[in-house]
Amino acid sequence: MLINKPKHHSNNTLTIKARTLYPKFINMQTFLKRSLSTMTKPLLLHAHATGPNPIKIAIALEALKVPYDVQQWEFGDDPKKGVKGEAYLKINENGRLPSLQDPNTGVVAWESGACMNYIRRVYDREGQLGPAGKKEQDIVDLEKWEYFLLTNLAPMLGQVNWFRNYHEVKNQDALDRYSAQVYRCFGVLEGQLKKSNGKSILPEKITAVDYHAEPWVRQYTFAGLSLDSYPLLQRWLAGMAKLEEVKRGYVKVKGQGPE
Repeated sequence: MLINKPKHHSNNTLTIKARTLYPKFINMQTFLKRSLSTMTKPLLLHAHATGPNPIKIAIALEALKVPYDVQQWEFGDDPKKGVKGEAYLKINENGRLPSLQDPNTGVVAWESGACMNYIRRVYDREGQLGPAGKKEQDIVDLEKWEYFLLTNLAPMLGQVNWFRNYHEVKNQDALDRYSAQVYRCFGVLEGQLKKSNGKSILPEKITAVDYHAEPWVRQYTFAGLSLDSYPLLQRWLAGMAKLEEVKRGYVKVKGQGPE
């Protein structure tokens, strides 16, 4: 007597259940995406309304339609409300913003680059914020512009803001030096934007790189700088302000739009 061996399915029991419950789902990945979207608890973004870095994270979350709440903090060492106070230092040992807490995974991230990359790994299953291609060069191109913004443009603009608006003793040498560095970065971006005629930093599409850059470039007026010599950068900034995720991100963190 021949006994037919049971057929072995390449998918597991969960896949079979998914297909039973949701026949239109053709694979496990689709089922998991639906589960993620229906079971996600809101993330918690720690922010200050005047800081560029929390805004970029809000924009990314808005783009991916990931639910999140915003908790505002004050600058200073107030034990309960300040970024240098006891309560916040338990979340972020560096006492800076943003930080991101994910109740779905238990992960706590801080530094905007780490927050952005966490969001991309966990919530961007379609690669919406990533490069258009999947080759190593495509990945490197996104990373090099991300790190350029994090290590060049943002710190230099931050120094201009400080010496222009907050430093008690005028230091023109420092202001001139850092302003020159920001303009150098603007020039680098202007050259890159030629590839897309001012539409996006990576020529193929809007990516996380644009979200990293937008809140910082928009600081140029507060920093007392000008974009007159950078027409493509102006075009790019105007275009970014029209994106719904940018509008919503600004409103969520600052209570008003980007312009």
